[in-house]
Amino acid sequence: MLEQLTQMFTRKSKQAAAIEASSDIPVHVAVIMDGNGRWAKMRNLPRIAGHRAGMKAVKEIVKAADAIGVKYMTMYAFSTENWKRPQEEVDFLMKLPQEFLSTELDELIERNVCLKMLGSKDELPSHTLEALEIAEEKTKGNTGLQLNFALNYGSRKEMIHAMQELARKVQAGELQPEEIDEAAVARHLYTRDIPEPDLMIRTSGEIRLSNFMLWQLAYTELWFTDVLWPDFTKEHFYQAIAEYQGRGRRYGAV
Repeated sequence: MLEQLTQMFTRKSKQAAAIEASSDIPVHVAVIMDGNGRWAKMRNLPRIAGHRAGMKAVKEIVKAADAIGVKYMTMYAFSTENWKRPQEEVDFLMKLPQEFLSTELDELIERNVCLKMLGSKDELPSHTLEALEIAEEKTKGNTGLQLNFALNYGSRKEMIHAMQELARKVQAGELQPEEIDEAAVARHLYTRDIPEPDLMIRTSGEIRLSNFMLWQLAYTELWFTDVLWPDFTKEHFYQAIAEYQGRGRRYGAV
């Protein structure tokens, strides 16, 4: 048994080393962290237990991404549709940023990670917003991995907001309709200063985008797994990266 475990560890180490040595590391990885509730249900635990377990996976995957040189990571933490969930669950999810950052912010700073929030701030509780703004302020000078939490994020809402901003500029005479192109739209999205994702990972066996970065994922490589988010490890992450490295990205060309 010990020999089998040793061999398994060696294989994983070689896989990680091969990925780290590759020049084809995705610049931006987006993640739909799905399956926390089902993970808890399988263990006869309340759904919030799954969300807390999912925080451990966040920590591990952020470390793994940072270690191999990923420059941007966007994690879908709370969608505009998630407000429909039971109030107890929503309240807990709104407290998670405080809980996560109270224990992890110092290490993120030490690792030179820059933290950003993507999404609408309008509906967020003040305590949630304050925790995120403090983290953004304390990490704004960091030059390593940029960790984006998509919180109260909905891609359709994001695009509507961009269209409204563009329409206001046209109305004010600052912009001509024919000047509205892909670049102009991109400049008015939440991700205006962030390159589009190279790889999008979704856990839990669901094969859909769920209103996540619909504009930005146009040419992104998609990778789906049945693994529930709390069980998602750095080895699963390495597997996704390795499969990404084996794909050919042609962007519509031959």
